[in-house]
Amino acid sequence: MSPPIRPIRRVLVANRGEIAVRVMRTCRERGLETVAVYSDVDRLAPHVLMADIAIAIGPAPAAQSYLVIDKILDACKQSGADAVHPGYGFLSENEDFAEACLAAGITFIGPSAEAMRKMGSKTEARKTVTAAGTPVVPGDNGPDGNGFPNAEMALTSAKKIGFPVLLKAAAGGGGKGMRMVTTEAELAPAFDGAVREATAAFGDGTVYLEKAIIRPRHIEIQVFGDQHGNLVHLGERDCSIQRRHQKVIEEAPSPVVSPELRAQMGAAAIAAARAVDYVGAGTCEFLLGEGGGFYFLEMNTRLQVEHPVTEMIYAVDLVAWQLDVAEGRPLPMTQAELDARRRGHAVECRIYAEDPVKFLPSPGKITHLRVPDGPYIRNDAGCYEGSEIPVHYDPMISKLVVWGEDRARAVARMRRALDEYAVRGIETNLAFHRRCFRHDAFVAGDYDTGFIGRNSTELTPRADERELDAAIIAAALDSTAHRHDAPKASNGAASMAAPVNTEISGWRRQLR
Repeated sequence: MSPPIRPIRRVLVANRGEIAVRVMRTCRERGLETVAVYSDVDRLAPHVLMADIAIAIGPAPAAQSYLVIDKILDACKQSGADAVHPGYGFLSENEDFAEACLAAGITFIGPSAEAMRKMGSKTEARKTVTAAGTPVVPGDNGPDGNGFPNAEMALTSAKKIGFPVLLKAAAGGGGKGMRMVTTEAELAPAFDGAVREATAAFGDGTVYLEKAIIRPRHIEIQVFGDQHGNLVHLGERDCSIQRRHQKVIEEAPSPVVSPELRAQMGAAAIAAARAVDYVGAGTCEFLLGEGGGFYFLEMNTRLQVEHPVTEMIYAVDLVAWQLDVAEGRPLPMTQAELDARRRGHAVECRIYAEDPVKFLPSPGKITHLRVPDGPYIRNDAGCYEGSEIPVHYDPMISKLVVWGEDRARAVARMRRALDEYAVRGIETNLAFHRRCFRHDAFVAGDYDTGFIGRNSTELTPRADERELDAAIIAAALDSTAHRHDAPKASNGAASMAAPVNTEISGWRRQLR
């Protein structure tokens, strides 16, 4: 039997920043009421000002606010929210949270807790997708698939796999608990370090081994499932430009994926998703070797930070799809319709508040902000001029996304957009992005996950480049001053209106 349609009326977004803003925009377009939750330092954040209802949930540290399930559920009760969208990060892949929402009669806009559980452990995920026929990186999950209890057993396995190998944390990602091991002598200290780091980051020191793929591309496939058993993929994203295993630039489609390879990887991703009866938005991540072989890494059971590049080339709203599926509606498109719909090329830059040389966070107040505009440019932002970038969370300012008829036009458009983007009061990585988009290898699409490390000297901005933002801001302010002095029309109004900050303006109705 088909599941009943359960219309959603009011959505609580259990997240913050640009993530929450992006979700709320789609909810508003669908006529849904929105609820924000906020910590003490986020009282005047854009997602709070945008929501219909905003509820305080505690101190700044996420462990005392955004990560406390009981506080989120209490906010649902206070606001009358009948659904929760977890965004990405925080509780988005927490099966206990999904189960708690279900128990409270609240629609969780995401996959089932069981799917999260099976894909949340990398060792369990490897077993699941291997049984489904999805190729995985050669490796060893340890005795009974439960990780290695000591370095000695890991060394024995590493010798069989062949160096170099990667020690990886079973409970998480983002490079935490990961160590490259190239020789036998390196393994014991690397094992101890990986276990310590994994324990600190995830509360679980379980590690396993994978064969290290040399100069790989990091390719991910967007999948989507509904409650009617339908599953589709929306092509690939190339996320190979990384720093310390954290993605910095993403694009779709990949410069090196052929239509035939796309179909193969898409089928493998759907097989993995079907193995756990997947419902909602998810992403299967793969390593693509130089010879064209691809290997499953993990499945992220949520929407991804880089989902806008997929939305741009398929002209879809993936958050709207999430809402449809959560209400029990079928997917709005078939695989054949999606394949015929793909057009052009999209690129995304993650704009961070950070020192562009040391790559350390640069919290503080944004004193001046100028964002790019024009055809086919999208800036998903979580701040505005005057915002404080707090020390407590990821220091993302925005996701800057552009679309072009082909890759060359998309790269050229992003160069122009980056040159228009200016921030003052804090350090940003804008100068790094500008250099990257002018690097010959990147322009040619010739890169892999080691690109930044190999080209660090060329990608490190000079001091004068770091002053470019200030120069752009100064020019913008000078232009604004001239507008204020513009001649008056006969009715007394200026002939050219001065710029007005329209990012956030009187949207909030209830702040609790």
